[in-house]
Amino acid sequence: MKMTVSTFLILALIGVLAGLISGLVGVGGGIIMVPLFILFLGISQHNAQGLSLAVMLPPVTFLAVYNYHTAGSGGNIDWRIALTVALLFMIGGFVGSKIALQIDQRILKKVFGVMMLLVALKLIFSTK
Repeated sequence: MKMTVSTFLILALIGVLAGLISGLVGVGGGIIMVPLFILFLGISQHNAQGLSLAVMLPPVTFLAVYNYHTAGSGGNIDWRIALTVALLFMIGGFVGSKIALQIDQRILKKVFGVMMLLVALKLIFSTK
């Protein structure tokens, strides 16, 4: 993909929006970046998912995590849980990416959309 000024501006918007929403409500990669990469850059589902994961390689959330860690009395993060889930997340991410790369992108888009729809409906109609 050629890096034009308009492409850079789209990438900047996606990055800022994903970071803002990630810091605000704890999401960003799949929910924000993947659909925006597809919509605004016209790339494949596989490429968008790979890009979303690649963005998270550097410590992009370090400052947001620091804010949560230092807030209140003792912070808002149970590090035992975070480290346990992070380790298993790496294993799951490896296996999941292997599976995703074997699925046709049209089916993968549908799976992704249904997952987002189910989560949205749960959040909208949840009483807690």
